[in-house]
Amino acid sequence: DIYGEVWRTGGTKSQTGDQLDDYLEQRAAKVETGGGIESTTISWSCLKEDFDDVFRVFEDVLKNPEFRADKIEIAQKGVYDGISRRNDDPSQIAGREAAKLVYGSNSPYARVPEYKTVAAVTRQDLIEFHGKYVHPNNIILGVTGDFDSAKMEARLRQAFASWPAGPKGPEPTDIKPEPAKPGNYEVNKTDVNQSNIQIVALGITRRNPDYYALSVLNEAFGGGFSSRLFNDIRTTKGLAYGVGGGVGSSWDHQGMLRLMVSTKSKTTIESIEAIDEEIADLAKRPISDEEIKRAKDAILNSFIFRLDSPAKVLQEKMIYEFFGYPLDFMENFQKEIEKVTKEDVARVAAKYLHRNEMSVLVVGNVSDFDKPLSSLGPVTKLDIAIPPPPPGLMPEQGQHP
Repeated sequence: DIYGEVWRTGGTKSQTGDQLDDYLEQRAAKVETGGGIESTTISWSCLKEDFDDVFRVFEDVLKNPEFRADKIEIAQKGVYDGISRRNDDPSQIAGREAAKLVYGSNSPYARVPEYKTVAAVTRQDLIEFHGKYVHPNNIILGVTGDFDSAKMEARLRQAFASWPAGPKGPEPTDIKPEPAKPGNYEVNKTDVNQSNIQIVALGITRRNPDYYALSVLNEAFGGGFSSRLFNDIRTTKGLAYGVGGGVGSSWDHQGMLRLMVSTKSKTTIESIEAIDEEIADLAKRPISDEEIKRAKDAILNSFIFRLDSPAKVLQEKMIYEFFGYPLDFMENFQKEIEKVTKEDVARVAAKYLHRNEMSVLVVGNVSDFDKPLSSLGPVTKLDIAIPPPPPGLMPEQGQHP
């Protein structure tokens, strides 16, 4: 995270980040960087007539970042601030702790920053990361806009032909999830009057052939205002402020099966039991043809908005390239969704939605629940206390509740 921010804000060997800000602002242009779990990114955006000027900045940031110390400190302070406030929002707590239950607290898909891990990041770490990974043989570059394709390709080749290849990039790692034992988990937050409930388990990857049938099931069961969960639990029973979810999917690792309910404290257990009834009811009352048609229409209509500009299409294609999916994945998606039948949806519902294999997480004011969570079975109480900052970290950088 810090690398992704300071790659740009730290400037280059020839210009500080603030100087780059001024230069780009005068041209209504952007050069931006970011860091995530799977990838780091750098991008530029500019007017056609400013391409040469802005591309020079892009190339300089790409190849010659300086990672100035003052910008590293600013980035660290920003993360410290996030750590200090991470227990303020119950929905944020629920999302974070649910991921730990599904993947294991040490998984990169569930880890959270701590004061000591952020304080340990040095400028040399960022320099070494850049030197290890940012090489032309590890990069996918995409460009969209008003230009002649042949001339753009020639310009890119001119810019990068002499850039020497580096070490081969890392092979994809198969990170095994270590899910918690299915059961009931509780975070007691006494300063709230509603409960955030998440019922979770492991999901699938998008390579799974059931991805399309599950997409339709998710939409029909918990995907929107016309879904079963919304109609039955929120509209008919009046139990939830918000309700929904489904069997999640990720590109290169299993996503999360996640069913979520926000309800007042006095209807916490009743809401969990209502979700249980909806899962059980799928076997007795399978998703109907009418529900499937609504779900397909919603999926395909929303898909259009993911692809309503050349930039979005490019971004989608680059994701497929990065994760090793066929470049016609988006074209196949529509066809595969349309092919899903009522029988397909019933099959995947029976295959993936097993309530006894899920964990229930509740973040709320335990003393106000309608019944104790233990009425559903044994309860594990989760400790969300924030470890204190290491000695020497300035108090204003590391306040923690």
